[in-house]
Amino acid sequence: MVETGLDAYRFSISWSRLIPNGRGAVNPKGLQYYNNLINELINYGIEPHVTLMHTDLPQVLEDQYEGFLNSKIIEDFTTYVDVCFREFGDRVSYWTTFNEANIFVMGGYDVGITPPGRCSSPFGPGNCNKGNSTTEPYIATHNLLLAHASAVKLYKEKYQAKQHGFIGINLLCYHFTPITDTREDIRAAKRAYDFFIGWIMHPLVNGDYPEIMKKNGGKRIPIFTNNESKKVKGSFDFIGVNYYAAMVTKDNSMSLSAHPRDYFADMAVQWISINASAPQEQVMFPNQPWGLEGVLEHFKDVYENPLIFIHENGQLENHNTSINDPNRVEYLQDHVGSLLDALSFSLTCRNGSNTGGYFVWSLMDVYELLFGFDYTFGLYYVNFNDQNLTRHPKLSQKWYSGFLKGENTNLD
Repeated sequence: MVETGLDAYRFSISWSRLIPNGRGAVNPKGLQYYNNLINELINYGIEPHVTLMHTDLPQVLEDQYEGFLNSKIIEDFTTYVDVCFREFGDRVSYWTTFNEANIFVMGGYDVGITPPGRCSSPFGPGNCNKGNSTTEPYIATHNLLLAHASAVKLYKEKYQAKQHGFIGINLLCYHFTPITDTREDIRAAKRAYDFFIGWIMHPLVNGDYPEIMKKNGGKRIPIFTNNESKKVKGSFDFIGVNYYAAMVTKDNSMSLSAHPRDYFADMAVQWISINASAPQEQVMFPNQPWGLEGVLEHFKDVYENPLIFIHENGQLENHNTSINDPNRVEYLQDHVGSLLDALSFSLTCRNGSNTGGYFVWSLMDVYELLFGFDYTFGLYYVNFNDQNLTRHPKLSQKWYSGFLKGENTNLD
């Protein structure tokens, strides 16, 4: 990190490592592990940005009451984060309650491709042995939002005044563009934004779900009580954004006649990923930096320009690409430039994006949730067959390090 020139590092605390039974006794070895990590970062002048939950709910809570499908999760999550605030908050100033909250509930409770792997026929890959894709994504999201709001309330009332930190939530974001300029496709792009980002952001800003979600989802959309709405509304200091690519959208209103319907059928949008920039074996994501500007513009126009941290942005390539990754260099260079353009609107008498930080995903090659070890994002190459797991800087690391240090970043 020091070699690269990082002044901040984002990592997640594992609830299961810190409190293995989900509630009750704290694991002293887990506590020591995170204290050591945080202290080492601080010693090198690196600001820790901590995510409190990244998919891995303690299995015991899933077994006892089905995790986020039960409102009991609100109290247990709040108790867990209280431990984190108490033990680490004197050195941690940036807290994120959930990583990719929208993907967590979609992947885990609709299509079943991520933990806890719940879905129902005809949705998902077909190997889920429990779940209900028509209702559970909405229920899990509702409890997640209430758990988030409870954690924020706790932090603001008990810790923020003395620790002077900030707390928010993280979303995966696409920029949705209509495939044609017809009214139907334009409305479909807006619907995609409302379902994908508004699902979380509307309650946080307005205290309720988007009207189109309530209309299309009907009675399957949970209802906030007045008290719950007040707790959720405004419960963030910042929003974390993970952005990789844009998405072209097409109207698919015919899906509204399907029975049963899941979240995607309620959205009534066909997603069309444009990925023609290179063969799939070389690069997974098209280089669409204008999409990042579009996402930031959406937050500015629709959600009152909140403080944003770009928590993830990077290029996925075949792990065998090793240290020569010019595609990643081009991708990072273009997206950093796009971010700077979004920030500079104020120079043209317009309010720029209120973005306060940028993180590349990822520092080094790691196991990826959806791709295993086949595709990686790292600035450092790791040979997973090497017992020492030696890290080798890639071309992208040299470019990014030079950029951070204000050096000449022309690597030709």
